[in-house]
Amino acid sequence: MSIELFRFEDDGVIPNNPRYPVLIYRHVFEDPSAIEKTFRANNWQNSWVDGIFDFHHYHSVAHEVIGILEGHASIQIGGPLGKTFTLTAGDVIVLPAGTGHKALDTSRRFKVIGAYPNGQDYDTLTGESCERPGNLERIERVERPSTDPVYGQSGPLFEHW
Repeated sequence: MSIELFRFEDDGVIPNNPRYPVLIYRHVFEDPSAIEKTFRANNWQNSWVDGIFDFHHYHSVAHEVIGILEGHASIQIGGPLGKTFTLTAGDVIVLPAGTGHKALDTSRRFKVIGAYPNGQDYDTLTGESCERPGNLERIERVERPSTDPVYGQSGPLFEHW
């Protein structure tokens, strides 16, 4: 397993997050069927299983973790000016509140699980001008999670957030 960190600036449309970097945990699960149970055990809940939207979006009231259950995808992180990553089954990405993300291309059988610290509710924003400045204020108020979604009381989230 390796950890990758990336920071993205506010591009005027997608705010991203000035405090916390995106964390990508590569190959952290040999058996992707264990992802949901691990997230739940570490209090990342309010989960869903599906794909990733094919349009730029972000969440202003919660951080999000996404675990790749099946297949692979090219995901653009950081909005239209962001960076493209290929994620595969067993990978996990932690997206700080405000971080834009979008599926560009997915394998035929692509499935992820998303979850939120303490089972927080989330919103889905797309970068419309009417979202500002309220979205920036909400993003600033989202606290650091009390657990890492994969490692619980320790782990990369605490090292880099």
